[in-house]
Amino acid sequence: MNAAIDKLAWIYVKDGKILAVRSKGKELFYIPGGKREQGETDEEALAREVEEELTVRIIPETIKQEITIEAQAHGKPEGVMVKMTCYSADFEGTLTAAAEIEELGWLGYSGRERMSEAGRIVMDKLHEQQRLQR
Repeated sequence: MNAAIDKLAWIYVKDGKILAVRSKGKELFYIPGGKREQGETDEEALAREVEEELTVRIIPETIKQEITIEAQAHGKPEGVMVKMTCYSADFEGTLTAAAEIEELGWLGYSGRERMSEAGRIVMDKLHEQQRLQR
């Protein structure tokens, strides 16, 4: 069995909806974030990925680990898993789609089917915590 794909993700919930992003040419949304580069800490990788995708600056002292999940990796062969460590944090700037991101979305729990498998698991956990509205 291969090691899981190691990803970091930024959970930002506002008015009972989670911020989600969709890459160009893709159907499903995912939680913003990505893979760490050699030598990066989780916090450094999270801040870099969020700035690349959304043009905002994460405020480092507000970063808080939230949830870690494992799920089937979207678009990968059966059995290829993703381990996603999710953090919340405050930010500075205006959320703007950049790099490979085509669209930002605010998804309530009823929008769960529009999210990747890993994103659905995170949405389930946030819903259980009563942080997401329908």
